[in-house]
Amino acid sequence: MARVVRFHELGGPDVLRIEQVDVPAPAPGEVQIRVKALGLNRAEAMLRTGNYIETAPLPSGLGLEAAGVVAAIGEGVDGFALGDAVSVVPPPSMVRWPAYGEVATFPAHLVVKHPSSLSWEAAAAVWMQYVTAYGALIDIAGLRRGDFVVITAASSSVGLAAIQIANMVGATPIAVTRTSAKKQALLEAGAAYVVALAEEDLGERLTEIAGVDGVRVVFDPVGGPAFEPLTAAMSRGGILIEYGALSPEPTPFPLFAVLTKSLTLRGYLIHEVVGDPVRLEAAKAFVLDGLTSGALKPVIARTFPFEQIVAAHRFLESNEQFGKIVVTV
Repeated sequence: MARVVRFHELGGPDVLRIEQVDVPAPAPGEVQIRVKALGLNRAEAMLRTGNYIETAPLPSGLGLEAAGVVAAIGEGVDGFALGDAVSVVPPPSMVRWPAYGEVATFPAHLVVKHPSSLSWEAAAAVWMQYVTAYGALIDIAGLRRGDFVVITAASSSVGLAAIQIANMVGATPIAVTRTSAKKQALLEAGAAYVVALAEEDLGERLTEIAGVDGVRVVFDPVGGPAFEPLTAAMSRGGILIEYGALSPEPTPFPLFAVLTKSLTLRGYLIHEVVGDPVRLEAAKAFVLDGLTSGALKPVIARTFPFEQIVAAHRFLESNEQFGKIVVTV
């Protein structure tokens, strides 16, 4: 028996319950870990409310990221020993492989031995943010030295990861945030410039920063009306990568900018990298190199104990965080 978090109905954070359940042994090709820390993601709140790309069969577990020690190894798995310190690349289904629990099981190819210098909290905050940002910026957009890259929702864990990756390859990260309240923190986190949507004209400010050549890469989880000023500030042949739909407002298609500048508007989910063995191994290598060198450093917004999972989800939905929310087990 182990404690896990489940929900029996869709709704707000209060539907989450900590329950004692029997956790089966790992199947062939799986690794089971005794969890030390969990990383929280907005996708988990979306699953809980019925707004995610995956449908939860009630009652349902949830969670995409964990760090801990290897507790059991399924048949056919090599390269791990009991007690190894590991963290987990988000699986394709959090319903099939939920992370929120004292014990959790994952496909072996998604379990990684992380650098020993990482704390459990930092290790639980690695893979969703860095693989998401790597897949968009490096794998798809080919971000390189000298590029301007616009990063919206910049104070999120993925936004901060994107800032660090941009600096790692010599690009210039332009952080976009709602107000100037987080401006100084974003500058200290590595943003070269910060634009406050509610206080500045986005298009004018981006043109002022990037000049006539414009911004080659935009990395956006929001959509909505900002599509028009974002694309207006982009360079010929630029690429806008959309990985979310946070805006409640309609997203206009910027036809004139797309036609006149030959822009690419590209939808993207982390699953396309995780589901491709070659791309996944390249992502792992890039992230591990960055963690080892110190170029990539997870930013922890706040840590909650396992017993306060409801409070942790309330904070997740507050949009007050700067970086990753972590739960210790």
